[in-house]
Amino acid sequence: MSSSACASERAAGAGGDPVLRARGLVKRYGARTALAGVDLELDRGECLGLLGPNGAGKTTFLRLLLGHTPPTAGSLEVLGLPVPRRAREARARLGVVPQHDNLDPDFTVEENLRAYAAYFGLPRREAEARLPELLRFAALEGRAGARIHQLSGGMQRRLTLARALVNDPELLILDEPTTGLDPQARQLLWQRLRELLGRGKTLLLTTHYMEEAERLCDRVVVMDAGRILAEGAPRELVRRHVEPQVVEVHGPEAGRWAERLGPLAKRVECVGETVFFYVREEGPLLQALEQAGELRFLHRPANLEDVFLRLTGRDLAEG
Repeated sequence: MSSSACASERAAGAGGDPVLRARGLVKRYGARTALAGVDLELDRGECLGLLGPNGAGKTTFLRLLLGHTPPTAGSLEVLGLPVPRRAREARARLGVVPQHDNLDPDFTVEENLRAYAAYFGLPRREAEARLPELLRFAALEGRAGARIHQLSGGMQRRLTLARALVNDPELLILDEPTTGLDPQARQLLWQRLRELLGRGKTLLLTTHYMEEAERLCDRVVVMDAGRILAEGAPRELVRRHVEPQVVEVHGPEAGRWAERLGPLAKRVECVGETVFFYVREEGPLLQALEQAGELRFLHRPANLEDVFLRLTGRDLAEG
């Protein structure tokens, strides 16, 4: 079964009260507005991706969700509990994979898991019974006694994920879970996340990797400047916001070709020495480029990154 078919099946199976419901959520820090009236729901068994440039409001939203800071206005419910008023109760039913690993370097792999189990008040016998499955899930069966500094970055990230599952959470929050990982480690983590979705877990994911969002998410939300710009299934957003085909032309002469071949495209964007031609029918443009000699170009289907850049712009966001 394809990943898109799996996503549709999960979305169709979602029902009942949402795991997360935000209404008119506003957060201001002095004169700065970090969230400007966010409405958002997350259904059980769904993977929802939060996408946006730096400063879009993603981290602020997560802080409110966890009860670490109160909203300025609006309402927020997590697992049916009002947050921040009952945030402690809600957090007991959540799992969190933070952006940066915060494993205890003085503990072994299994000691890190035991310490987290104790934090959630799990009885020792129950915690010990869960350890083998958590180690298997993290592909760390042979490293139970290893110290954190003996683990690769990918191993540490998988251990952080396993630790977040120690209380069998109803909602798993993942903040940029694969940042800094090599392709092999990223693929393995994706495999583990898909396994969780197959078990019916509910995931809330922030990521800067558009491929990651396309592979894992049933639905994505694109944010910028504290507002939601677009929401929907990844392929739906591509169909709604960009032309279906993209031709990238590279090189110092690309600008000249943008002027010459622009009429063959629906939309043209110039970024440095790269020109993006967005087209509905790529044949005439490709034929013209084939006759251009040594010009370098790439033809590909439009993707979520094209949507993201069209909605949020190509200017670099700092902070």
